[in-house]
Order: sequence, then structure tokens, then C-alpha cells
Amino acid sequence: MSKSRELIISPKVSKAQLGKFLKQLSDEGIKTVYADPKSVGKTKLSTVHTSSAANYVVLEKENSSKPKGKKIGRRFKVLSNQDIEKILESAKKGLDFVIVEVKDWKIIPLENIIAKLHKIHTKIFAIARTPEEVRKMFSILEVGVDGVIFNTSSINEVREASVYLGSRSFELKPAKIIEIKEVGDGERVCVDTASILHKGEGMLIGSRSNFLFLVHNESVGSSFTSPRPFRVNAGAVHCYTLSPDGTTRYLSEVETGSEVLVLDSKGRARRATVGRSKIERRPMLMIKAQVNGEIGGIIAQDAETIRFVKPNGHLVSVTHLKKGDMVLTHSKQATGRHFGMEVSDEYILEK
Repeated sequence: MSKSRELIISPKVSKAQLGKFLKQLSDEGIKTVYADPKSVGKTKLSTVHTSSAANYVVLEKENSSKPKGKKIGRRFKVLSNQDIEKILESAKKGLDFVIVEVKDWKIIPLENIIAKLHKIHTKIFAIARTPEEVRKMFSILEVGVDGVIFNTSSINEVREASVYLGSRSFELKPAKIIEIKEVGDGERVCVDTASILHKGEGMLIGSRSNFLFLVHNESVGSSFTSPRPFRVNAGAVHCYTLSPDGTTRYLSEVETGSEVLVLDSKGRARRATVGRSKIERRPMLMIKAQVNGEIGGIIAQDAETIRFVKPNGHLVSVTHLKKGDMVLTHSKQATGRHFGMEVSDEYILEK
């Protein structure tokens, strides 16, 4: 059975920046922060701290007084097996949670702690300093820890870590196809991931960073082709795709070891590692669609195996697409981008 897991942010920002950062965290669906309740102020965010006013109170000593109505826990540094035994002994005395900080050895100590504590219902929170550490801690022994306290000042790192948690989603809107045109040969990119992609899943691809089409994977075969459930025949080399941290990158930049964002038809996102990127010259189609006054386009290979997703979840090949058809897209107001990062106050016009 999968456990409920939580990403807890320890803000690494100045007092002047804290208010804005907390608002961004709330907008991203973060529910808990590791911070003094006095510094957080009146927000909907729960707090983990040594202060008795916190929702999760971290006791500084084993025999400290326990505030009523609060979840209580202790913080431990793990350097040896003896430290793990101390955690187990303390947890048995009624701790609701433990905060575990491991140094050079991360995987093995946490595996041992999870194995020892999983039957006594004490939650395990681990400390992470990079999105990669967040991913590892949520996947240890397949079930992972109950929560990760992530020390960061970057909202993009929070977004990336949320994808590892499986809690990030994107709004997908039906867009009406307004133009389909053959545009001759061009270089297209097949993205082969190191994951099995399921029906309904694909990548967000488009010629504009604010208007991306959900391009389905090749898990659906035909009488002439075998299923390749790891592959997305994404689009032309110039097209954008969305990365797990919210930045965009050109398909021409995707390579072995890159991480890409995979979404289902409900907009639920997960990350996938690229095993191979394959660029080949093929006949291409230009497709344009419109939603809420925004017009976006994509150039994709002219082949039956490239499919978009309709609002009802059904698939439609680009070779069977007609004007007036509705397909799923992720679109929003245009913003400038600098090396893939949003620049909110920069003027930009893409056609």
C-alpha cells in the first residue's frame, strides 16, 4: 500500500523575501513549512518547529514537556547503527514523528530506519538539500519516507521536487484546430524514455512556450507498427517541451540523462529520464489551434503514429486531424523566457 507523503519546505530566504516565497509555496500546493510560526504569520501553512505554537513540535530534549493537541517529535543525526537504535527507542515512547539527518551515507541508514519504524506508526521526515535527494528519499525501499524537509530558496526546485512526489498537476484546456498544413521535410525528435508510459500519457510540446500540445506516447500499436510505450515522437527540433522544474527546453537539447515531464489526460505530472533522443529527417505537418483567444502551433512528423489527446481521453492521429477538432493543450498568458526560465515583466510576441 502506498503511503501519504508530504514535501515540507524549509525556506532558505531572507526575512524580506519570506512573505512572497510563502505565497508561492501555497500556490504550488505546499501545506507545511519548517519555520517558526511567528515568522510565517497568518497563512494556511502548517509549521514544524521547536516552538510550542507549531503544529508539529520538535522537542529539543527527550524529557521536554509535550504541548497538548500537538504532534510531537525529535530531530536526530545519524552517524552509526547506535543512532538508529536510539531513534527506535525514542519512537516507542510515543513520538508522532522523527526528523532524520544523514550525512555521507543516505540510502542504507534510511532503509534501516524505515524497516524498523514502519510497524509502530511513527512518521519519518528526512532532510534534503537538492531535488535529487528528495527523489531518492521518496523512493527508498519503494515506499520511501513519510515526508522530506527540503531546504531551498528556489521555487523552481520546489516545483521539480513536487513532480517527484507525484503531487504536481497542470491545467489542460480543449483547443480547437484551426489550420493543418504540410510543410515539407524537417528534423523531428523522438524522445525514448527510461520509463514505461501508459495510455493517456504524453509530453507537452509546442512552438510557443505558453501554448503546448499534449502529444501522446507510442504505446498504441497498429497492423504496421509495434507498440513502443517508452517513446514520444515529440515534434520538430525547434519545439519547446516542459521540464520537471517548470523551465522549458528545446527538443534539440534533450539527450540521454535529461529529465522530461510526462502528463496524463487529467494533467497529473510525473518525471521521466531520457534514455535516448533520436533526430531524423521526415515529412512534417504544421498544426495550429486556438483557445481563449490564444493561438499556438506545433510542427510534428506527418505520420499515423503521432497522436494528440481529445478532451474525452480518446486519441487522434495527426493524419486524421480535421479543422474544428478539439485537442488537449496547456496554455496561459505569454511571458518572456531567459534560458527557459520565465521572466514575468518582459514583453514578448511569438508567432
